[in-house]
Amino acid sequence: MPNNKFYSDLLNINNSSCEFFHINQNFNEMNIIETGPTTNYIHENIFEEDLSIIINELSNLYFKELNEGKESDIRKRHIIDFIKNYKINLQEIIYWLSNNQHNSNSIHLLGYFYYYGIGVNSDKQNAYEYFKKAAELKHDAAQYNLANMYIDGDGVDKNYDKAFKLCKKLAGKGCTSGINLLGYCYDIGIGTDIDKEKALELYHKTANLGNCLAQYNLAHMYKDGEGVEIDFDKTFELFKKSAEKGYSDAISMLGYCYNNGIGTIADTQKAFELYQEAAILDNNCAQFNLALMYEIGEGIEKNMKQAIYWYKKSANKGNEDAQLRLEELLKDF
Repeated sequence: MPNNKFYSDLLNINNSSCEFFHINQNFNEMNIIETGPTTNYIHENIFEEDLSIIINELSNLYFKELNEGKESDIRKRHIIDFIKNYKINLQEIIYWLSNNQHNSNSIHLLGYFYYYGIGVNSDKQNAYEYFKKAAELKHDAAQYNLANMYIDGDGVDKNYDKAFKLCKKLAGKGCTSGINLLGYCYDIGIGTDIDKEKALELYHKTANLGNCLAQYNLAHMYKDGEGVEIDFDKTFELFKKSAEKGYSDAISMLGYCYNNGIGTIADTQKAFELYQEAAILDNNCAQFNLALMYEIGEGIEKNMKQAIYWYKKSANKGNEDAQLRLEELLKDF
């Protein structure tokens, strides 16, 4: 059974692996450009008009939740729920989007549906083509998504130069997501030299607009002293702000702050509650930390069944630390 030092070391290793800089997905304005109209209609003209309104509302929801920094799984679920509330078959939406490609909003949404497999099989290559088409019409969300695909090599070959140029375009338009993504480029050197001070400046600008992802990014810079002196008080404050908006990584890191006394008095019970909250939101780092607390029994009663349960949840989401601990524990069962 691991001792307290092993417990602390594991927490540090796991949280370090989870401290990647999430990219802000925030749009101040929808930038929609029209081309020539098509003549395809679904059912009757009145239904066409209704669907047009619904698509606009759906797009507004998409942008609103990007502005709030909601996580992709949550946004996807809300979009599907929105469509269900109108009692419209997803296939009707897909058909309408496919036949109304005169609107950059429709082009982008169809790409989004292909990317996440909403109403169609997930197809990253198709998503790329639609994002590229909408991006050429200067659609902010499409340019943002396209930049991410170039960064990750997701459905297209990696191209850091193209990603950086798209980020600069978005930031130049005052698009919050573009500003934060440009900060990310400077932070790790995507299409440009690493410049932590520039990254810090851009993260600050975005965080001050209230976006929880930027606040999370900035908290890490203050925690690790990247581009700025270490400041645990600001670290705690920023993680707390981000967590209050429901961002699961921030909730998990706030638990980490309470567990290790970063910017606050150490409180293992509070840490447990926050890890549990984030774990229920399917955050794999929090699931690992929660499992570890159940295994050690620090601040809570030891419970090996619960430990194995949460290790499995975390391992199934690809957490390598959880996979290793689970393998060790299962040898004894």
